[in-house]
Amino acid sequence: MTLRRLSSAAAVAALLTGLCASYAAAGEHPTATADSKAAARQAAAAPATLDTLSRFFARDGKVSLTAAAPRIQGDAVPVYTLSPEFVAGRAGASVAKLEYLASTAVSSDGQKASLWTVPQGTTWKVVNIATGDDEARYAAAGASRLPGGTVFQEPQINAWYVQKGATVLPLDEDAVRAVGAEGTTLGAYQKRVQRAYGDKLPGSAYAKSGKAGGYGQTPEEARAQAAAAAPTGGDSALTATSVTAGAGALAALGLGTVALRRRRGGNRA
Repeated sequence: MTLRRLSSAAAVAALLTGLCASYAAAGEHPTATADSKAAARQAAAAPATLDTLSRFFARDGKVSLTAAAPRIQGDAVPVYTLSPEFVAGRAGASVAKLEYLASTAVSSDGQKASLWTVPQGTTWKVVNIATGDDEARYAAAGASRLPGGTVFQEPQINAWYVQKGATVLPLDEDAVRAVGAEGTTLGAYQKRVQRAYGDKLPGSAYAKSGKAGGYGQTPEEARAQAAAAAPTGGDSALTATSVTAGAGALAALGLGTVALRRRRGGNRA
């Protein structure tokens, strides 16, 4: 499984001071209109954001602070995640819900990062920075494989799919393991996620026990899982906290920390 990790608070919490705000505090849902995409990109390209990005890209000494020269590449893309209503089998529920808009930043040495933006009042705010450009890559892959479809993530296993009508196709190896290389029907996918998560939805006994809002892992379980999977080299100094928890994960990520995505080798979209 591809793990997304939170870095050590001591190392990077200051990066987003004055920049990040809690997604949960936004009180609004993002929209994927042309205007909202433009506003999200503008927030990502703001001088304060670019300054934070310079420090973000320079954090491990891969590039100097003054040489980072981050820029925003392409348009903001909508990011959808598996919908609890769909998992529950609610009639007419969409397979996924829009969580945020993501813009891709690139440094002078080729590093990439994804900036997650949500509406707050009359403006858009960057609430998280994650290494890599998964959001933009999978949006492009989904548009190519199933034009007009909805690209979405099943965050509990970090799998990416594209759905259109009754068809659900995998976009990464985690999704292939879940539904097969040829994909599945929307009905069959709903049955699979209901079996996997139906007893963990908000309002369930699992939720009331305080486990990640009822739709994932407790922080302790996540840390233990990620620590067990952590490599001994590379960026292993990072605090290994898996954020594949699901509902509520974005709110947790927006509270003054920077999410770092760790990738593995192998097939990629």
